[in-house]
Amino acid sequence: MDQYRVFGNPIAQSKSPFIHQKFATQTKQKINYESELVELDQFEVAVECLIANNGKGANVTAPFKEQAFALCNQLSERARLAGAVNTLIFSNGVIYGDTTDGIGLVSDLLRHQIQLQNSNILLLGAGGAAKGVVQAILEQAPKSLTIANRTLSKAQAIADQYPHAEVNAVTFEATEHLIFDIIINATSVGLSGVNLPISDQTISSASTCYDMVYGLEPTAFLKQAKLLDVDNIIDGLGMLVGQAAASFYLWRNVRPDVEPVLAALRKQLSQ
Repeated sequence: MDQYRVFGNPIAQSKSPFIHQKFATQTKQKINYESELVELDQFEVAVECLIANNGKGANVTAPFKEQAFALCNQLSERARLAGAVNTLIFSNGVIYGDTTDGIGLVSDLLRHQIQLQNSNILLLGAGGAAKGVVQAILEQAPKSLTIANRTLSKAQAIADQYPHAEVNAVTFEATEHLIFDIIINATSVGLSGVNLPISDQTISSASTCYDMVYGLEPTAFLKQAKLLDVDNIIDGLGMLVGQAAASFYLWRNVRPDVEPVLAALRKQLSQ
């Protein structure tokens, strides 16, 4: 049977095995997908071991996305720009790397009928999560994409990768008097329950606030948006299932239906 893994450290919290086994059942694909805790210095060994045991692909989560990038013989353009890989494909001795996070984000926004085309979008954060979604956002032809970060140079470094697009870099503070249609949080601050240094004025100008993080409770950012009566408040669970569906398609050439799996996952989280 074709073997797949999700590699990470920690990994016990991963929903990927649940999602991919649901996809496999739905699409009648005979695969085995499991999570695997990998020691920090053993990532390459874990990949080699999987390949030797009929491994066809893997997902990669923190802290191995950059190591996965370095291990690849071939990369997609979006993975090259992101500098990180979350999906590995093993074929004929070649390790191919891709990142499906951007696809997951965009597909979830479109699923919620959020129009990205001609929109002014604010992306909060300049780490790996932000880097992984910029190209996919730009492919939707927004009017502008502004990347805000505490350290301006990190946001500017991402913006500089896209010289032919309307991408701007600012500090969090500089967003105070700017107006956006969509605000996307790509920082991990939401997990700590701390509010982002973004003014109420900026948040209330938006019609959509999206947090890549998900949980049983809304993040501090989404709670703030709700208090400010933002129309569309969306967590990252749909992005998680969407990026998994994109990985599944890369491996099996079959597109699974996201909706029933997302509903099952939402139900599981609430129990």
